Amino acid sequence: MAALALLVLAALPAAARDPGGADNGGGIAGADGGEFFTGAGVETALFNERGAAFGGGLCLGYGYGDGALGFRAFCFTGGGITTVELGLFLRVYPFRENEGFFVQAEAGAGLFALNGDFTVPAETGRFSVGLAAGWRFPLGERWYVEPFLRAGYPYIAGGGVSAGFRL
Repeated sequence: MAALALLVLAALPAAARDPGGADNGGGIAGADGGEFFTGAGVETALFNERGAAFGGGLCLGYGYGDGALGFRAFCFTGGGITTVELGLFLRVYPFRENEGFFVQAEAGAGLFALNGDFTVPAETGRFSVGLAAGWRFPLGERWYVEPFLRAGYPYIAGGGVSAGFRL
């Protein structure tokens, strides 16, 4: 499904794209010259002393200059617990514009199903906050890969990799 969405977005008419490309890789430009990006990833996280939980998720963001703001949704399963994390992130690239090393603050909600069968509403929920650091490796003009590590609450620590497309 995510691959289909990426293909549709990549096929948008050239008139909707910024022809300059110097500031945003020729992607879909916002009114201020920023760019949208989307990605999918896999991660392992430590939520408790029972061990690691494994999962995957999606993100959608908007980058401008040396910063980005976005939304991420990840689902984990492990130790008899299913966890869904929904949150916003604020990212800063201190050395290069929209690539290289980044630090990221995250905040949102963590929903837990203690019997491993996630149903809405969840059995319990908590706020979720954390910090992440990673590296965005550009692959051509539009594609990227991002390995990252993070720490926060209610998870203890986590790490993973995501790949995405600059729209």
